[in-house]
Amino acid sequence: MRIAVDAMGGDHAPDRPVAGVLAALGEPAPDFEIVLVGDESRLNPLLSRHSSDRLSVLHAPEAIGMDESPASALRRKKSSSIAVGMDLQKRGLADAFVSAGNTGAVMAAALTTLGRIEGLSRPAIMVVFPTQADPCLVLDAGANSECKPQHLAQFALMGHVYAAEILGRARPRIGLLSIGEEAGKGNDLTVAAHGLLSESGLNFVGNVEGRDVLRGAVDVVVTDGFSGNIALKTAEGTARFVTDLLRRAFTSSFRSKAGFALSRPALNLLKTHLDPNNHNGAVFLGLNGLVVKSHGGANYKGVANAIAVAASMVRNDITRKIGEDLDNFRAHAFSDEAAE
Repeated sequence: MRIAVDAMGGDHAPDRPVAGVLAALGEPAPDFEIVLVGDESRLNPLLSRHSSDRLSVLHAPEAIGMDESPASALRRKKSSSIAVGMDLQKRGLADAFVSAGNTGAVMAAALTTLGRIEGLSRPAIMVVFPTQADPCLVLDAGANSECKPQHLAQFALMGHVYAAEILGRARPRIGLLSIGEEAGKGNDLTVAAHGLLSESGLNFVGNVEGRDVLRGAVDVVVTDGFSGNIALKTAEGTARFVTDLLRRAFTSSFRSKAGFALSRPALNLLKTHLDPNNHNGAVFLGLNGLVVKSHGGANYKGVANAIAVAASMVRNDITRKIGEDLDNFRAHAFSDEAAE
């Protein structure tokens, strides 16, 4: 297995991508090789004290900035780390691509270079949410701000496959994000999507409200990219708010500091549960290839986790299984004609 990693993407490139790669290769008996894609003049000094027969560097002299326009940057920078890494997978020289770079540029390069799975209209960004129970999947988390009902049905199918194959969930519970549990609640999109999902053959359990997501009421939450991205950013902000509030509370007085010392094991568990680096690795589902998007601000542990997500997808052959399930389930719910 060979995974290409964008060394030049993210807020702290190339240091953190390199550190994450070394951490991933430092795990016991890794079953993959890594190709670091980026500027050799910046990568070689970082790797001078590290050698591994599982690590190689592919020179890509250009990098796309986090604030650049995706389309124009890809046109101007043909030798960017994103373009070169994606092309590596297209040519069969890598099994997956991981990047912490410009999300729009990664998605645009993936669509133009790898293309979509036949029969699927839109790829979706899938993220893992920690919950009171087991983690759940949320998609779309930002790739498609405007959707049709059949797009949400396709997202549900892809989430079903990932939850079953990667998370090991038998008959994953699919929920549709809405403003009420009743089938008639929501806007025109959610009401129409509810009808399609009810007839899809998936284990659709109905609408779920925002408060139900972190409660772990379902295994897969389906929504449009606009709402999904707001939910993601709200959850990230809430996690930071809770941890900052606790930190201030436990350092406000001598008594509270003593309480912190006694509560440290429980608080460390909470911190681990809420740390986004432990859940890092948004997956682009629906492509003719495997692409994992690391958070731009992820630390080395977060990058290593994103690489682990990519490796797991390769092992489980997710792309092929999504295509198979598209054929096996009731096709009308997932077709373009379903919205007509």
